[in-house]
Amino acid sequence: MTEKTTDLIISKLLDASSIEHYAESCPIEEINKAMVSKRGTGKKGFPEYLAISGDFVIVIEDKAKVEDQAKYLKDNETLLMDTSSVTKYAENGALHYALSIIQNTNFKKVIAFGCSGTDEKRIVIRPIYVSPTGYKILPKVKDFSQFSTENIERYYNEIICGNESIERVELKTILSRAKTLHEDLRNYGQLGDSEKPLVVSAILLALEEKDFLTENLTGDTIKTDGQKIFDAMSAHMERVKVEPQVKKKRVIDQFNLIINRPVLSEKDERLGKSPLRYFAEYLHSNILTAICNNSPEDVLGRFYGEFISYSGGDGQTLGVVLTPKHITELFTELAEIKPTDKVLDPCCGTGGFLIAAMHRMLTQAKEEDKENIRRNNLHGIELRDDMFSIATTNMILRGDGKSNLICADFLKQKSEDMYKKGFTVGLMNPPYSQGKTKSTAHLTELKFICHLLDCVGDGARCVVIVPQSTMVGKTKEDKIDKQYILDNHTLEGVITLNTDTFYGVGTNPVIAVFTAHQPHPKDKLVKFVDFKDDGYEVFAHVGLMPTDRAAERKKYLLDCWFQGKTAPNSFIVRSTIEADDEWLHSFYYFNEEIPSEEDFEKTMADYLTFEFNMITHGRGYLFEEKEVANG
Repeated sequence: MTEKTTDLIISKLLDASSIEHYAESCPIEEINKAMVSKRGTGKKGFPEYLAISGDFVIVIEDKAKVEDQAKYLKDNETLLMDTSSVTKYAENGALHYALSIIQNTNFKKVIAFGCSGTDEKRIVIRPIYVSPTGYKILPKVKDFSQFSTENIERYYNEIICGNESIERVELKTILSRAKTLHEDLRNYGQLGDSEKPLVVSAILLALEEKDFLTENLTGDTIKTDGQKIFDAMSAHMERVKVEPQVKKKRVIDQFNLIINRPVLSEKDERLGKSPLRYFAEYLHSNILTAICNNSPEDVLGRFYGEFISYSGGDGQTLGVVLTPKHITELFTELAEIKPTDKVLDPCCGTGGFLIAAMHRMLTQAKEEDKENIRRNNLHGIELRDDMFSIATTNMILRGDGKSNLICADFLKQKSEDMYKKGFTVGLMNPPYSQGKTKSTAHLTELKFICHLLDCVGDGARCVVIVPQSTMVGKTKEDKIDKQYILDNHTLEGVITLNTDTFYGVGTNPVIAVFTAHQPHPKDKLVKFVDFKDDGYEVFAHVGLMPTDRAAERKKYLLDCWFQGKTAPNSFIVRSTIEADDEWLHSFYYFNEEIPSEEDFEKTMADYLTFEFNMITHGRGYLFEEKEVANG
């Protein structure tokens, strides 16, 4: 293959990122005149491509051979700029043209790209930022999505200048405050791990009452600070009409510890006030505004997760896995939620899916329809009393939608009764790793999926997030459940997610999308997507955060999912399925290329991670060797 092949690949990648580009010259004559030949003849030079993106000039040089990517001094930071190097190597030539633009035009922000290779999947793309003060070699990129008009300023601020994104700064602040609050709840309130989020919830509800002032928490021994907070919280629940009374009582009963712990209301000499007043002041000034910002993020849920992670609590043991914000939002998009939908989350936890659904529905709805959405279209079930109380609090704080939350065991709800309620959308993150033995076989993730599909209405869209092992389904019982799904419902597709999606939990998740009560057609092509490269990365001190590629990657996913956008099999495979199949991209994808040593090492690492994941989810026996009888 020739350099023309590389040219075509680069042009295709630029088009994919909506970057208008020009071969060898561009409409801006000032830039064209600045191009000087790489051979030092003084004649006009012609880079492969030029483009303008925002305030930046983009100049691209490419080579067919990867070994012609660049030539550096021994420090690997300084490109050689002699005529031979500039002519032969992609990065050196790109830098030559960028320096010509800086020196001979009024454009002072240039990003030069050296590219090499003739295999679209292995193309090498190296950006170099060039300004009047010098140049900076930047990390390689996979495509040009970060350099579109919409994204390039963010790339400049974060990658080139090294500034943290607003989202990362905000999250780092929230997590720092969560850690401080966690320690203070323990040190000053003598509270256990499961009690801390309840105290936080009670105070936040009390702070919603206009007549409640933190300065009125005086440490009185007759009407204690705990009683004052409890009364204000109860009044607010009356004000927002938490019904029926039995439900309100169930929530309030979880908050009795505010009254029943004298140490919380007594003056602490270290603080000069009661711990409750201190907590209330801290929450008022540091947390409340972050939760009530009309964003779909489940901030209170994030706090709960932080409390568990700091304390080494029982969240993982009980299968409590709180769903990240970007996943709850993706669910609402995959389900194509509309204002007229009736949404069910049968394992609602702290309410993250319902909050994301409510936000999307209210954004699309007419003003006169919004109250009906809050009151009638959002339904949640939560087994644990403490989580139920937190979910109710969270929904109240985030603009209501709490009317149809119930505290119950979803698996004990009769599917025929639930079916009659006419749910059009089901969203679920079920408890993980509970069906490990014969006595708990009824608690597998597949059992939850089957029950959800049976409970929603005809044609309802259901989106679930489960461990990869759920979609493998190698046990006899799993195969029965998978066949049941195909006999009665339709699998639309499965998306393999970033292995760090539940960072720190050790679960490799997938999203599965179903249509209820429509038997799966034998010839249906199901979508299987490898979305491990979702634009999210783990950052120190804050965990998983979006990079400037995240929005572009999600758009690419949704375009392939809904619009049938052409994509390589390494990203999406469409295939018919059987119950015995592993419903995963890796099962249906066949790579015809001979793997490199790096690919082999990565595949082995992925396999070992997968095997460990299967073992931790009680399916390690699948890797045990079967005994072979002698003779």
